[in-house]
Amino acid sequence: MSTEALSTEASSTGLLPPVAPEVLAEAVENLSARLRKKLDAAIEGCAAGASLAADGSISIRFGEDALVTLHPGPSGTVSGGEQAVCSCLLAPRCLHRAAALGAAPIADAEPIADAAPIADSEHSLVPNQPPAQVQWPAQEQEQPPRPEPVAAEALTAAQDRPVAPALSAAQVRAAAALWEAAAEALAAGVTAGGAVVQAELLRAAHTARLAGLPRAEAAALRVVRGLRAARERSAAQRLADLTGAFRELLHTAGLLASGAAGPALTGTARRAYESGGSLQVYGLCREPVLSATGYGGVVTHVLGTDGSRYSVSDVRPGGLARARGAGSASVALGGAVLDHAGLARGGLRIVGATVSPDGRLGAGRGVRATPLRAVPWEGEPAAALFARPAAEAVAAMPVDDAEPGLLGCDVQVVGGRGDHLLVRELTPGAPVLRLRPAHPHPELPFAASLRRLAGYPGLALRVLGRPDLDRAATLRPLAVGPVPGAEHTLLLPEEWIGRADLGYDRLQGVHFPGEAAGPVPEVPDATGPDPLADSPLWRVRRLLETGVAGGRRAVAEAARGGEPLGLYGPLRRAGFGSAAELAGALTAEADRRPRDAFGRLTDASADRYAWAWLAAAAHLAAAERCLVAASWA
Repeated sequence: MSTEALSTEASSTGLLPPVAPEVLAEAVENLSARLRKKLDAAIEGCAAGASLAADGSISIRFGEDALVTLHPGPSGTVSGGEQAVCSCLLAPRCLHRAAALGAAPIADAEPIADAAPIADSEHSLVPNQPPAQVQWPAQEQEQPPRPEPVAAEALTAAQDRPVAPALSAAQVRAAAALWEAAAEALAAGVTAGGAVVQAELLRAAHTARLAGLPRAEAAALRVVRGLRAARERSAAQRLADLTGAFRELLHTAGLLASGAAGPALTGTARRAYESGGSLQVYGLCREPVLSATGYGGVVTHVLGTDGSRYSVSDVRPGGLARARGAGSASVALGGAVLDHAGLARGGLRIVGATVSPDGRLGAGRGVRATPLRAVPWEGEPAAALFARPAAEAVAAMPVDDAEPGLLGCDVQVVGGRGDHLLVRELTPGAPVLRLRPAHPHPELPFAASLRRLAGYPGLALRVLGRPDLDRAATLRPLAVGPVPGAEHTLLLPEEWIGRADLGYDRLQGVHFPGEAAGPVPEVPDATGPDPLADSPLWRVRRLLETGVAGGRRAVAEAARGGEPLGLYGPLRRAGFGSAAELAGALTAEADRRPRDAFGRLTDASADRYAWAWLAAAAHLAAAERCLVAASWA
């Protein structure tokens, strides 16, 4: 998971413990219609008035006659309705109890056994999810794809027709309920997506969990957390992140509700490990992990002798402090006597290895590991990562919604531009690349190291990182090292084995050559054209984000003004005919509110609107990925 993970709820929750989604959903459901209208106002200020008792309980007072007491369990989470008690006469069906639970952060559905870094959010980190395979389109299609059935009856029909063997009828029903809740939340938007809308999503997410759809549940929880952060105007929340969360939720729920999705889209509640036999792995780098739910730690990336990529993770509750300290913690793998810093620059011979589908190495009872000597990047197997141009490596990567794999390249520093570093790959005809911090937290040395590197134009640099698939020709480096044979390059200590982990090692002046480099080739216009920023697709992105922020009504208002004319023309002239058609279909559907002779709505469902929004969002994501891929060439 791109690793911009700041807690989006810490500012408003204070002492309040995490609450299980189903507990909050049940509390809101028990409220009368009159009390539901008052819930959002009652939630405001709850966290500020919380107090901690000696027995670990948390109390929130509502006036003189009502006191809500939360009794977290051993895990620190309110996981049952009996753990939230109110002293008023209406309890447990009272506004006070629901407000206190609604002000608390949303807990994960179950304890996280393992976590993975996610580069973007996202760049917020969440429990690792199996990716949905989405290939880059070869070119913009002339005709828009036919939308899937959009009426509510279509979802009902999906439940009645034969279901693919991978999905049960209960799973299809749960996915259909989640789709309906997500569609209503999208139609409401941030402005109307208060506690009641969020509770409906949480109830549907809990049902999906019970049906064995953990990936759909996790997507719903991300949307709820994003809605909360956006309504609280959290500095860590970006509208683009919430838009992406809605796209993932609707995509996942829609495919599952159709009954045609495979096992990969359902996800797994826990990571399954299989026997990997005997392995020899060599370290590449360490990556700090920060989770939006308070987890922190490190993931050390290693490489097998055959080029297979693996990782060893150590992620537990603790946040930033643990993310910083875990980089030098012992590796809990088969009795190995290495810490993560030693593994990142050394290796392991593992007997009885267990490996998860995404390459995580397990630490089962039968696993035995012994250290191997360190191998620098210029030696095998790591040398293969830097053997081909970055454009070829990016083109060969499978493109999906998960984070991309690691990429290595040799570059020359051009200079700094704002928060990023400009470099040119040491390959004839290669484009200028942007290096951005893999994590923006000021307590991690990513940004500081890039600023220091920017002060040495002409420096030859070997970089290992992840391509940012949301930005043109952008790499988020995890580690750097000297270029073999280059005169003007990094001078790292011998014990660093020719690499510096940018998340843990701080580059100092002694690590740079004293003499100035030769003349740096000038880069026309600093970075050259940006195919993503220069395309009119931003108009579609703004329309989608308008829908997330203001709901269906905001999109309908855009359709009534002069926006459509300014939207479709530039898109068509630039060759994005399908994007124009899908944006037009979205605005038309948003404004479609059929009424009978008495002015009553004859179709109040948000189903068709959600399908139109999803079609435009999915097409936009694919088109932008295509432009990003082209920017590396």
